[in-house]
Amino acid sequence: MIKVFGHQSPDTDATGSAIIWSWYLNQHTGADAMPYVLGALNSETQWVLKRWAVEAPLLLESVAAGDEVVIVDTNNPQELFENINDVTITAILDHHKLVGGLESTIPTTVTMRPLASTASVLFEEMGKHVQTLPDYIAGIMLSCILSDTLEFRSPTTTPADKDIAEKLAAQLGLDMSTYAMEMFAAKSDISSFSDKGLITLDSKKFMVGDLNVRVSVIETTSPAMVLEREAGIRSAITELITTEADVDEVLFFIVDILNEAATALITNDRVKHIIEQSFNVTCTEGTEVLPGIMSRKKQILPALKV
Repeated sequence: MIKVFGHQSPDTDATGSAIIWSWYLNQHTGADAMPYVLGALNSETQWVLKRWAVEAPLLLESVAAGDEVVIVDTNNPQELFENINDVTITAILDHHKLVGGLESTIPTTVTMRPLASTASVLFEEMGKHVQTLPDYIAGIMLSCILSDTLEFRSPTTTPADKDIAEKLAAQLGLDMSTYAMEMFAAKSDISSFSDKGLITLDSKKFMVGDLNVRVSVIETTSPAMVLEREAGIRSAITELITTEADVDEVLFFIVDILNEAATALITNDRVKHIIEQSFNVTCTEGTEVLPGIMSRKKQILPALKV
């Protein structure tokens, strides 16, 4: 059996892409594939799966030599298992920049395209088979695109993403704006997550200079709901840095979907220096609003300096 999964701290695109590609492999290649996730699902992803009556993929806690896997929505070994290079990686399908560090025991099919979501990549890869998409797969695919583009507000959005989303919405008879707002309302409900859970909910580790930095993002239509928990989040960040040996610093951003801005939490002098150097601002408070910043991939990560 082929295990299909995305990155740790799975979002809608990572989770949905594992489901979509497993369906495709099973239906159109004769393979035996199963989708998995590598962590707890956020509230938006849970809502999407419920909306389309799809069971959440099982949690995959480890892999072993001999396992056959397909990796979606990442090519960063820091977002995967420590022994990921021991398994048989048959394919990687992604829309992020090439990070390096993954190795394969066999020649591997690698598909990476500059699109806003991995689901868009999968749609293009399916070719004529997109005509056979059942509604639940089309619904999950549309959800992935709307989630990763923030309904086309993100600068990562391409004309191809919009075109694919419009085709899927037409098949489903959905008004995209109405559906997207329902998704974002679910995404903004953080009541079931602990303060530490908010930090790791949508979080990725990257090297910035000589620092290993966890870059965490909360996308919401109600930033005030997150800021109400600021004290607890600050304490959780301090604890996380102490307990995670491979994390030197945490950068925490609250992305305001509707007002198209990000608020950075200034937790210590080093974070203050990083935010000031990266975004050409002067931080005088415990938070710093960064107008127009929406995308970790395209706007935050490329700007980071230490």
